[in-house]
Amino acid sequence: MKTKFHEKLRLLTFTGVLTALTAAATMLIRIPTPTKGYLNLGDTLVNLSAWLLGPVYGAAAGGIGSALADLLSGYAVYCPATLVIKCLMGLAAWGVWHLLAKRGNIKARITAAIVSELVMIVGYAVFEGFLYGSAAQALLSVSGNLVQGIFGASCSVLLYETLLRHLPIPTKR
Repeated sequence: MKTKFHEKLRLLTFTGVLTALTAAATMLIRIPTPTKGYLNLGDTLVNLSAWLLGPVYGAAAGGIGSALADLLSGYAVYCPATLVIKCLMGLAAWGVWHLLAKRGNIKARITAAIVSELVMIVGYAVFEGFLYGSAAQALLSVSGNLVQGIFGASCSVLLYETLLRHLPIPTKR
């Protein structure tokens, strides 16, 4: 019983840390794009959170951290969409990796990162289509989000495979 409590406490603490790191990574480097958004390191932490914490806690850390970054950066209108999209990204990153992990870890992680970023690209295109009332405006965001997706997928796989998988981090794989 005591071990289960400590395990849960460690998982919640690690979730909180990754939530804060996701917000910080999203806000740390912000390169504005013509589509009123910005490139950032947040997607890297969304994917890493999912791989390290599992589908529920990982998706929560990525979604809440990203939504907090939007709120603190003056993009409050994006908060609800970001929360949903980033949670779905985390679920996709974990689910695809979990499904394919037996066939080769690095290939599975690359595929999972790509699928996760596709969720982001489609999610924001749909949201911005509704937000701006224009499919053309929504399509304008795709190129910026595509670059963001490539950056996020590359960084998350590279960081995990070169560093994190070698550390004794309490994970929920």
